[in-house]
Amino acid sequence: MDMTEDAPSDVTRITRDELRAFVERYERLEQEKKDIADGQKEIMAEAKGRGYDTKVLRKIVAIRKRDPQDISEEEAILEIYKEALGM
Repeated sequence: MDMTEDAPSDVTRITRDELRAFVERYERLEQEKKDIADGQKEIMAEAKGRGYDTKVLRKIVAIRKRDPQDISEEEAILEIYKEALGM
């Protein structure tokens, strides 16, 4: 048997195995992402059950992710705009 005859099937097998590995890794991450989202929903449901405002909690989480300097600048501009509108 000539080695060149085996090469395409070996390459195809390796490519197929590698492709399958990428897809399966991605699918595992998708499942992990779903599990994390479900966990986050459970936390918010528990907080809501304890009387917390989940909309505000989500805003707090978003603020904590941001750079403090960006927050300060945005709040300063907000105050200027509110003052200009008589609020």
